[in-house]
Amino acid sequence: MRCSATILILSSMMMRRFTKTTLLALLTTVVLTVSSPAFANCLSGAEARTAVQSGQAVPLSNVAGGLGGEVVKAQLCRQGGKLVYIVGVLQSNGQVARRVVDARSGRVLQ
Repeated sequence: MRCSATILILSSMMMRRFTKTTLLALLTTVVLTVSSPAFANCLSGAEARTAVQSGQAVPLSNVAGGLGGEVVKAQLCRQGGKLVYIVGVLQSNGQVARRVVDARSGRVLQ
């Protein structure tokens, strides 16, 4: 009986963590979408793949490791006459930071 109680407690803890992470990711998506005018000029998935394949943009995976956290949202957009990745990054402190990355060079702009 003690084993099943432990499993129930662990399952409950895992569900709370999953729910918290899911809600945080959803909130991040909403905040980034509403607060960023650049999202109005974002490429579709097919357009983004074409941009990467043609060399207009580096793959997001090439720059994701240098953003200081886990990527929770990313879009390839046109901003100021060039392509940029607008990325939501979940940092180790639980805060979500918005990063703007030059899509051609991979350099973080903001």
